Amino acid sequence: MFESFDFKKSINSLVDKLTGWLDSLIVNLPNIILAVLVFILFWFVAKWVGKFVNRLLIKKVKQDSIREITVKVLKATITLVGFFVALGLLNLNQLLTSILAGAGVIGLAVGLALQGPLNNSFSGVILSFLPELQIGDWVETNGYAGSVMEINLRSIKIKQSDNNFVIIPNTKIVNESFKNFSRTERSRIFVNCGVHYDSDLEMVKKLTEDTIADLFPQNGQEEVEFMYNEFADSSINFTVRFWTDAKKNYDILVAQSRAIIGIKKAFDGKGINIPFPIRTIDFSNKLNLNQAQEKSSQDSED
Repeated sequence: MFESFDFKKSINSLVDKLTGWLDSLIVNLPNIILAVLVFILFWFVAKWVGKFVNRLLIKKVKQDSIREITVKVLKATITLVGFFVALGLLNLNQLLTSILAGAGVIGLAVGLALQGPLNNSFSGVILSFLPELQIGDWVETNGYAGSVMEINLRSIKIKQSDNNFVIIPNTKIVNESFKNFSRTERSRIFVNCGVHYDSDLEMVKKLTEDTIADLFPQNGQEEVEFMYNEFADSSINFTVRFWTDAKKNYDILVAQSRAIIGIKKAFDGKGINIPFPIRTIDFSNKLNLNQAQEKSSQDSED
């Protein structure tokens, strides 16, 4: 008798619940259909916006990984907004509040746990839109110099002149200064040299300026600049500065080499001496001591 009563009660309760759910479904069916349609609409909008943004980024960002992650984040954000709007249409405000609160707590925990990687990711996005740093540029940063081969969400890859790669975290590039040789078409080159003290300094200056001007034509307001700067031990030293096309360190080295060869040939043709360091060893005290010892021994024999 007890079991029969229990079973009937359970059946009645289940029927009541199913009936209530069916009534609720019928009442909320328009809202459910509207919510589904809104979510599908947001999904298509996210897809269209993703394609549009990707076409824009192709012109601005050369890194495929940066474009892909940017488009994915944008599409996910739009889809998530559509999901929340759909929940609001279903009058699930309490569920929506719980989801947002949980997402906030989870987001905070994930942010604290992944602070370093997230910083690198945000820095990678910044670098990808930075016009002063592009793939193929020759840069000096954090004690390294080389050509930029890749910029991703974690790091920047630099190929050095010795053909080795250096991986530098994006945060170090963003927070530290860097020198980019490729952002300017022309660079100023410095060459140091010295001439003998007996040299005609005016002739040396004129000869050097003419030699450099012939090797490296100057544009516009550019000019070859020559300055004596030091009375050294064996020479009077000078610096010559000039402009040339150079977008990487190799171009600067080539220009310096050409300038040195040209100056040496010009000086040789005019008999101008480029002295090397001279060291004088004085043996006078030692010789005097030997002579005194020899004289003392002769006196003792006498």
